[in-house]
Amino acid sequence: MTLDVRLFPCLSDNYGFLIRDAASGAVAAVDAPDAAAILADLEASGWGRLDLLLNTHWHPDHTQGNAALKAATGCEIVGPEEVRRAAPLDRVVTDGDAVALGETRFEVLAMPGHTLGHVVFLAREAGEAFVGDVIFPLGCGRLFEGTPEQMWDSLSRVADWDGATRLWGAHEYAAGNARFAVSVDNRPELAAHVDGLLARRARGEPTVPTTVGTERRFNPFLTAGDAATFAARRAAKDVFQG
Repeated sequence: MTLDVRLFPCLSDNYGFLIRDAASGAVAAVDAPDAAAILADLEASGWGRLDLLLNTHWHPDHTQGNAALKAATGCEIVGPEEVRRAAPLDRVVTDGDAVALGETRFEVLAMPGHTLGHVVFLAREAGEAFVGDVIFPLGCGRLFEGTPEQMWDSLSRVADWDGATRLWGAHEYAAGNARFAVSVDNRPELAAHVDGLLARRARGEPTVPTTVGTERRFNPFLTAGDAATFAARRAAKDVFQG
C-alpha cells in the first residue's frame, strides 16, 4: 500500500497536504488552511480530483477553506464533531472509526489536548500519520482546551506506534521548538539533531515530516517520562523566549 504525499506552505506557518492512494488514484486534503493554495497545488499535481477533506480539529487555520473546497470539488468533508463550530462537515468521525481513501485505510484516533475533539488519521500499513497540532518536530501543540494529562496520554499513544511511522504535523515550528529542547536537555546527540534541523530551515526546507522514532529519542515532550514532568515542560515552553 502506497500513499503519495504533497506538502506545501500555507498562511504564515501552516502546511497543506494532498495525499493520493497510489492504487486507486483517490485524493484527499488534510485540513483546509487556505483553499486557494490547496486548489493551486491540486492543479499542479495533475491528480485531477479531490475526493475527501480530512479535518483534524476545529481551529479556523485548519477549517476555513472547507466551504470553498466543497464548492470547487464536491469533496466529502470528514472530521470530529467540533469542526461544526467553525465550518461545514459532512461526516463525523471519532476514536476507533476508519476512513477509506481508495485502498488506503486510515484509523481515526482521538487525541485531545490541543482541543478536546482533536483526531489524527493513521495509515498504519502505509506508515503515514497526519497528526494536526498534536506533535511537531521537537514540539507539541499548546493546550487550548485540554489538560496536561490528556495531552500526555495522546502523545503516549503516538510514541507507541512503529518508529518508522512518518508524522505529518500541520505547522513549521521547529526552530523555536529546537531552542527550547536544548534548554531542557543537554545531550550532545540532541544538539547535533538540532543543528541539522536549523540547517534545513536555513535552506528553506521543511522539517516535516519527522518520525516516531526520532521524536521518541529527542522530543522533550515525549522524553518527559510522566504527565507531571510533561506539564511542567509545556508550561515552561508557553513562556519560553529563548
